[in-house]
Amino acid sequence: GFLIYNFYPAQIFLGDVGSLALGGALASVAIFTKTELFLLIIGGVFVIETLSVILQVVSVKLRGKIIFKMSPVHHHFELCDWKEPKIIIRFCIAGIILAIIGIASM
Repeated sequence: GFLIYNFYPAQIFLGDVGSLALGGALASVAIFTKTELFLLIIGGVFVIETLSVILQVVSVKLRGKIIFKMSPVHHHFELCDWKEPKIIIRFCIAGIILAIIGIASM
């Protein structure tokens, strides 16, 4: 529902309650249907976003250095002077490609 009514510049954002509920529902369905690996592939953009935060925190704790200018990685791209529409389009393309790969490998 957000995408249809919330084109750039975004005015409505999904909060923690909604995102955790959706994530929990998707994970539950994947576990019940034994398709966890496919969910990781299809949700690859979200996995990369999460891994960028984990890598940043671990790097700061262990080495005292940052990997990205800011995490999650989409904020890093914003600080690299990428405009929001460019980031969204690239992430959508990556999501579509990963969805095709995930569905084709089922």
